Amino acid sequence: MLNSWDKWMAKRHKKVKERCQKGIPPSLRGRAWLYLSGGKVKRELNQGKFQKLDEEQGDPKWVDIIERDLHRQFPFHEMFAARGGHGQQDLFRVLKAYTLYRPDEGYCQAQAPVAAVLLMHMPAEDAFWVLVQICEKYLPGYYSAGLEAIQLDGEILYALLQQVSSVAYRHLKKQKLEPTLCMTEWFMCIFSRTLPWASVLRVWDMFLCEGVKILFKVGLVLLKCTLGSQQKLKDCQSLYETMELLRAINPEYMQESFLVHEIIEKEHNAQLRRWKESHGDLHCKSPPRMHGAKAIMTSEPHSKQHLKQRPAITVESPLAPKTDVNEENAATRSRKTKDEDEMKTAFPSQELINPYAPSSDPSPLFEHITLKGSKESLSSVEQDTYL
Repeated sequence: MLNSWDKWMAKRHKKVKERCQKGIPPSLRGRAWLYLSGGKVKRELNQGKFQKLDEEQGDPKWVDIIERDLHRQFPFHEMFAARGGHGQQDLFRVLKAYTLYRPDEGYCQAQAPVAAVLLMHMPAEDAFWVLVQICEKYLPGYYSAGLEAIQLDGEILYALLQQVSSVAYRHLKKQKLEPTLCMTEWFMCIFSRTLPWASVLRVWDMFLCEGVKILFKVGLVLLKCTLGSQQKLKDCQSLYETMELLRAINPEYMQESFLVHEIIEKEHNAQLRRWKESHGDLHCKSPPRMHGAKAIMTSEPHSKQHLKQRPAITVESPLAPKTDVNEENAATRSRKTKDEDEMKTAFPSQELINPYAPSSDPSPLFEHITLKGSKESLSSVEQDTYL
């Protein structure tokens, strides 16, 4: 699929979407995320850019904040457990490079867990370009000063919640719980700090394929399942109890359901119109949001050369023929083939019996062993290669 990515995205995007919903195999997840996000094309169009940014010093203001945040990202993960280890070093490089790439936006603390998840699956340069795509294409304006984009999406989430679960919506309005209090960390960190790890990977697989609507769907599922009935609201009659209930989310609630892309788009336009009436024009001039991998691929020019896979490690075999003696070796192999043909003509081959051939009947030592085929999908036993 990756070898002919442009054809799959153009003609069989539905199949790509179905495979992402089922869960990307751990061995392919890093490369799949790179292709889905458009980071592969972005990297090829900016050869050497990351290395140049990596060599620069960086703004001392952002560097100091980034260094203080490094040890807070997945401290129990072996990649980031050691202070000054390779994981924290790569995380610093990626975040510092982004502040140089987008000096107008700088650094936001919610970018750190996003970059950390990416580094668990790919090298630093690839993680940098996928982070750029997430910040510019998937979630534009989320990490800018003022957080206007996340506030607007919070209003959209509440408006959609009113349609999906009026009970949960009325309760949140009664408690005067602002959308940003419960969904800011969900959306800005792409649920990496909220859900169990297996669920996080499933959400990311779908998010990078289909776009921000996955975050809305997951958020609506969590709110409806947690606050969607009068029975569940008996124990959360105050704002504090409601917040505590939303922090203790059951992982089984993570599922894709309810909404389609058109509903979110219509609600987005309606909320944007209301926002302008009450707050005026947006001060943050963000690029238009791209909804999924197909939209990103269509918007950015690319060639097949940009999508060509490149091996990260190239090993030259000591037995491989040297380039300057290729013709001599070819002539030698030709002569050997000719001699072998003459020998076969002079001495016809006889069938040889292998005395060590395996018996057709299985060995009695293995009769008690049975192989059980798994009926679970790859996604249901999420065992990441880096964990």
